[in-house]
Amino acid sequence: MSVANQTVPACEVKDLNLKGEGKARIEWSERDMPVLRQIRERFKKEQPFKGLRVSCCAHITTETANLALTLQAGGADAILIASNPLSTQDDVAAALVGEYGISTYAIKGEDIPTYHKHIQIALDHKPQFIIDDGSDLVATLVKERPDQIKDVIGSTEETTTGITRLRAMEKDGQLKFPAIAVNDAQTKHMFDNRYGTGQSTLDGIIRATNRLIAGRNVVVLGYGWCGKGCAMRAKGLGANVIVTEVDPIKAIEAVMDGFRVMPISEAAPLGDLFITVTGNRHVIDGPHFETMKDGAIICNSGHFDIELNLVALEKQAKSKRPVRGYMDEFVLKNGNHIYVLAEGRLVNLACAEGHPASVMDMSFANQALALEYLVKNKGKLEPKVHTLPVAVDQEIATLKLNSLGVTIDKLTPEMTKYMNSWDAGT
Repeated sequence: MSVANQTVPACEVKDLNLKGEGKARIEWSERDMPVLRQIRERFKKEQPFKGLRVSCCAHITTETANLALTLQAGGADAILIASNPLSTQDDVAAALVGEYGISTYAIKGEDIPTYHKHIQIALDHKPQFIIDDGSDLVATLVKERPDQIKDVIGSTEETTTGITRLRAMEKDGQLKFPAIAVNDAQTKHMFDNRYGTGQSTLDGIIRATNRLIAGRNVVVLGYGWCGKGCAMRAKGLGANVIVTEVDPIKAIEAVMDGFRVMPISEAAPLGDLFITVTGNRHVIDGPHFETMKDGAIICNSGHFDIELNLVALEKQAKSKRPVRGYMDEFVLKNGNHIYVLAEGRLVNLACAEGHPASVMDMSFANQALALEYLVKNKGKLEPKVHTLPVAVDQEIATLKLNSLGVTIDKLTPEMTKYMNSWDAGT
């Protein structure tokens, strides 16, 4: 079997026979990713990553495939692994290997030992650059393979959770190379987290449950950009939205956006549907399950499943059974039924298809340009967490506007002079 006259690369995917279906979906996604397409065309000519090894830990979706093809066009020797056991689209993984010749290790539903094995395989690639989603790849490198750190030029991180872990590494003196906090770019978190997470989370919930959202009490735990998106979309579908927060500024913002705000201990008995998007641990805990109403549905759209204390729920339940795809029913000792979606993992990727291509277009444009920035500044950046320059953010926004046929005003010389002076008053 061959790919572009080459032997099929090493891989672990569910079924290479799915490659045709995956290729068609990758091409469909690419049609709605004009910014990344323009960057790819430039990379083909300039070859910024020629001969460089890249290990990418990401959700293996059609959009990620287009990022991988952009890196490949730029000359990168890339390997992909899944960043979450339930987020892989098996046909896409097959297409990456069988149609495009990119070594991929990702199977939807892979167990935790397999997931960790794939992390080791990605590090066996001896990466000079790492693209991470949740920082598992970088954390494993730092903890288990310190001898390889000297060869890493830099890394990029897609998520809030991953950036939090990177900053903790930096604080502890364990981050030995520059890391770009892609999620901190405005063209990433303001759009991907809000509009992408908002739409894809509700999409995953509806596909998993086939329940009407209108009239339900939906509790959104966390009011960062992801929480804002989920609350906004739930409200748009007719839900009565309750927000829980620990940050007083975000809490007052939620109040002024028209939502009820209260502690989870007060919200637990009221909610019909719970969505966690905090990036923290056990934000829904044992005591909260005990007070929930019969039939409550719980899901997570933050990075890790530990947002829900499922160990506590298992102990409180007298029975557990699957009732639909990616939905488990727990019957508590008090007789109430609680339903958990996607084993507490990312509901938008496990039960749906993740973010729409048009929003990932900007996110992955950030990833591609962040990698190029690391190449161009090799040896010049401190070993710490960096944010992409504002000029790169603005370039991506400009390309996106151009692709949409939207034009904006420009400052006149008089305006520019005024904005840069202090002596002109009223």
